[in-house]
Amino acid sequence: MPLGFWLFHYLYRTIIFPALMHPSGRTFPAVLVLFAIAFNALNGYNNSFAVLANAAQGPPWAQPHFWIGTAVFTSGFIMHSHSDMVIRRLRKSGETGYAIPRGGMFRWVSSPHYLGEIIQWTGWAILTWSMAGLAFALFTFCNLAPRAISNQAWYRKKFPDYPAKRKILVPGLW
Repeated sequence: MPLGFWLFHYLYRTIIFPALMHPSGRTFPAVLVLFAIAFNALNGYNNSFAVLANAAQGPPWAQPHFWIGTAVFTSGFIMHSHSDMVIRRLRKSGETGYAIPRGGMFRWVSSPHYLGEIIQWTGWAILTWSMAGLAFALFTFCNLAPRAISNQAWYRKKFPDYPAKRKILVPGLW
């Protein structure tokens, strides 16, 4: 059952999300694609192994951490997919300019899509109750927090009227 959450996320990330994007003619370096494939293959193996090893413990839904993790994972997914939608709607097909995202969690933070992703994988760590899940959640934070810092710096440089009270990643704190 936990692997269903994994598959759901990657179905969204690799098929649904790209299909909803408005292509702008930008390319993606092949070396980054290779790194992404290598990382996801290793990460997928580690997490699958951990989930399947825990299967001998009995049904996952019999454990409270499964339900807590499910709630955290789901709330993170809703946050990041809604934030993706807000970003997609900033630019109509054929437009090339930039705009300040507004609405949803963008009222409080510059990168709610990253915050949602971090929350989602924290939920995964809780629902799988595994070191592999915890490692992935920590890696996700270590990967996305610096990007969130860069995003906010870019927005502040590009838009003098960028909301001054908007935090980087955690509402009201940072």
